[in-house]
Amino acid sequence: MATLKHINSKNADYGAAEQYLLFEHDEFTMKPVLDESGRLIPREDYRLSTLNCGGEDFAIACMRANLRYGKNQRREDVKSHHYIISFDPRDAADNGLTVDQAQALGEKFCAEHFPGHQALVCTHPDGHNHSGNIHVHIVINSLRIYEVPLLPYMDRPA
Repeated sequence: MATLKHINSKNADYGAAEQYLLFEHDEFTMKPVLDESGRLIPREDYRLSTLNCGGEDFAIACMRANLRYGKNQRREDVKSHHYIISFDPRDAADNGLTVDQAQALGEKFCAEHFPGHQALVCTHPDGHNHSGNIHVHIVINSLRIYEVPLLPYMDRPA
């Protein structure tokens, strides 16, 4: 069984989310881990994809959309939402869950629940403290850039 966690962010640096997903971070301080030359250390294994970014980098696509529509310009605006879908460590052994399957599930979940949003979907095979649980990060721009049909959970026209 998977669990879902949500974190909203007022950080205007969309690249910070991508940096966290792609590079090693200290699990207690959440600061990037650097090598002996002071460079970021890439994570060993992950899957990464973007949705609705038009072939651009996630951070650049979000900033362009925000400027185009005049949104997320104030300090107090929530710029992005970060969702983490964590699978039980036994899902890999007992149910055959792979990192690629989890990535596909994350992309499908994102497309169904956040239609029209620019998104970054990244799957890691290792959990916090190396618990071994596969987990999917979904980071979306709080601005929806495409019109979509009004869904039951939406509180205003899309």
